[in-house]
Amino acid sequence: MDAEELNKIIANGETSRVQFKEAFSNADSIAAEIVAFANSKGGMIIFGVQDKTGNLVGLDYGELRDIGSRVSQIATDLVKPLIPVTTEVVVVPYERGERRALIVNIEEGIAKPYKDRNGTIWLKQGCDKRRLTENAEQVRLFQQSGLLFTDEMIVPETSYKDINIDLVKEYVQKLEAYDEPDISPVLCQNINIMKSDRLTLGGLLFFGKRPQAFRPAFCVKAVSFFGNDIAGCDYRDSEDFSGVIPKLFNDMMAFFNRNLHHTQQGQNFNSIGILEISEIALLELCQNALIHRDYSKIAPIRILIFDNRVEIISPGTIPNSLTIENIKMGNAVSRNPLIASYCAKTMKYRGLGSGIIRAIRNQPNIQFENDSEGEQFKVTIPRPV
Repeated sequence: MDAEELNKIIANGETSRVQFKEAFSNADSIAAEIVAFANSKGGMIIFGVQDKTGNLVGLDYGELRDIGSRVSQIATDLVKPLIPVTTEVVVVPYERGERRALIVNIEEGIAKPYKDRNGTIWLKQGCDKRRLTENAEQVRLFQQSGLLFTDEMIVPETSYKDINIDLVKEYVQKLEAYDEPDISPVLCQNINIMKSDRLTLGGLLFFGKRPQAFRPAFCVKAVSFFGNDIAGCDYRDSEDFSGVIPKLFNDMMAFFNRNLHHTQQGQNFNSIGILEISEIALLELCQNALIHRDYSKIAPIRILIFDNRVEIISPGTIPNSLTIENIKMGNAVSRNPLIASYCAKTMKYRGLGSGIIRAIRNQPNIQFENDSEGEQFKVTIPRPV
């Protein structure tokens, strides 16, 4: 980082990725800041800048050396697990000399959740930090580290009687290991529909009689608006879809088919026409939303059709090791491996990370937004004018 870049960062003030410290405060406070950054999206602590005014007061040689050493010791000894940090000194010229700032860079962690020596988990919230107290948030951090898969967790209030036996029969008949099976609790546990006499979340969402009776937010809300404003009061069509994942997928595709235009694109005059947006792209994007959404977030998938665009909004950002450019190249991380395994045998899902590539190939103007503030992943497809 050079002086010009540092001045721009300071001018923008403290954010969820930038924290100012005029000097070293105390070890526990610095440890909490490091933990909060590592549990969130990473960031930097800039020593030598007043947090109230944003003035660069600078540090002398002794302060730079002392703070750098103490921060390294904190990141090694006062947080669990160890958090790697890097430091750099930036020199800013002034009329009467130079001022030096120490930049401590903390990357987003890959072994979340991180804790301070008291066992407290900290998260960034805007330019401040807060203690994590909600169980669902802790689950999300474990999920991001690959230490826990939400779809394999049990749904406490469920039992064998909540399983749709016919759906399980259809599924196991596609497995070479089973022939005319007896759908017993033992079999359901062998294929991970159940654990400890309770349904797994993946089992409920794929084979449950009424999944939304236990997890009502795991539905799909679809609206086709007049105009281009989500705040508009008038709509052409609106429906909430419930049921198992294959049914949700079919309902989503049916909603697109009845609310998007079908156009003549060189085919026979008497044909019903071709959907204005690639059906292959919609198929891949709908499957992606259902399979890869963050099920630790209690929120529905949303389909919004406007006059000028279509939006598919999934709860949760993409896994922390991925970027939008990664997924465009076919890179994938399985957030819900149990659900993905069921989909691979019952739907058109291939599970090879090629769905986004196929969608873009058939609909090149797709736009992706990984909204970390709103904790959602949004796909936007412009409609033909």
